[in-house]
Amino acid sequence: MKVNFWTLPEMSRADRERIVGRAEMDISRVMEIVRPIISDVRLRGDAALIDCAKRFDDAEITGGLKATDAEFEAAYRNVHPDIIEAIRVCAGNVRRHHEQQMKRVEPWWMEEVMPGVLAGEKVTPIPSAGLYVPRGKGAFPSVMYMLCTPARIAGVETIAVCTPPTPDGGFDAASLIAADISGVRDVYKAGGAQAIAALAYGTETIPAVAQVNGPGSPYVVAAKRLLSHVIDPGLPSGPSEAIILADASADPWNTALDLLNEAEHGPDSASLLVTDSPELAERIRVLLPTIAAKLPPQRRAFCEAVLSGYGGIIVCRDLNEAIAFCNDYGAEHLLVKIREPAHAVAGLKNAGEILIGETTPIALANYGTGVNAVLPTGRSALTSDCTSVWAFLKRTSLSHATAAGYAALRPSVERLAEYEGFAGHALTLRERNDVPAGELLGPATPC
Repeated sequence: MKVNFWTLPEMSRADRERIVGRAEMDISRVMEIVRPIISDVRLRGDAALIDCAKRFDDAEITGGLKATDAEFEAAYRNVHPDIIEAIRVCAGNVRRHHEQQMKRVEPWWMEEVMPGVLAGEKVTPIPSAGLYVPRGKGAFPSVMYMLCTPARIAGVETIAVCTPPTPDGGFDAASLIAADISGVRDVYKAGGAQAIAALAYGTETIPAVAQVNGPGSPYVVAAKRLLSHVIDPGLPSGPSEAIILADASADPWNTALDLLNEAEHGPDSASLLVTDSPELAERIRVLLPTIAAKLPPQRRAFCEAVLSGYGGIIVCRDLNEAIAFCNDYGAEHLLVKIREPAHAVAGLKNAGEILIGETTPIALANYGTGVNAVLPTGRSALTSDCTSVWAFLKRTSLSHATAAGYAALRPSVERLAEYEGFAGHALTLRERNDVPAGELLGPATPC
């Protein structure tokens, strides 16, 4: 089993750029492939989606695109009760975490910035959201509740979920159950770039929405970028990626397992061990083939492709160099396994999530610790938030001036308006009629 192995100070610039760039290079190459798919969906709507399902998913859709009550009922009959209970437990933790986030959201607030002049914000949900739940390399009911839960808790009025059809032209049953448990019933059979186009432009069945969120292949990410002038593309969330930051105190066997965890997502994923311990690195390199042999053939092939592609092992001179590399990389998932984690967590700035310790593996957080597993990828963690209720909320500025506040601020504003050449602005202030401005608004006063 080939595993990329570098010492960071000796790593070539080309290798570093390729590893830090990861699947973003693939995304740029598929944009021209995606462009005609988007145009077809815009022109032909549902008919194009049905044709795309046959072409890309090898699925014959004979019924409608939208999930019916009968399909939801059948899902509960066809999924083992243990799986349904597992969804309820994990989705419940995610719900409770996002409900706590919502408790910290002030619907609106204003504070004085000078006597009689107030500035603040009003928070409201976005009007509509499209959620994309992939299915290409497996079924992902966890992604369904990770997306539906914060959108529902945030109060989004229209939520439309697109997910690729199964080979028989239906839905993944567990994903339908996850949507239902999360309070969402508008689920549609559409995958890939065509689903993003449908959510952007709308079809006879699928509504056009204001924003789309959810992870996907390079084709999905490319479609979001091409349609960013039509729809808010939401969180940049492409092929999965992870860094395990470890020192000599990390358990080698567990760390090898953690490295394979993200690698099994697919050949366009990235999974890196970053360590200051050459001994740990070598032990893990030896262990990887033994553990990978325990996986099914397809997942083992994915791991082999990732660890010889965008993944591997990087040995650093010390922990500070390792932390600096992690900050430059901006991983989706970052698992910290070092003797004194507080030092590393304090220094880590760029990651979709930071998980701490041997007993908080990425796999646990992927499903049920409560934090959202739909996270920024492709270095967008340098500037983007993790998914939360805030992904589905927006802030509107509020301002109010009393008569006294207006009188105190007007001379400064008038002078600046004249300096910038805005005569109309200055005139608005200079020749304004004096009128009562009403009482001072406070945070508890209803709008």
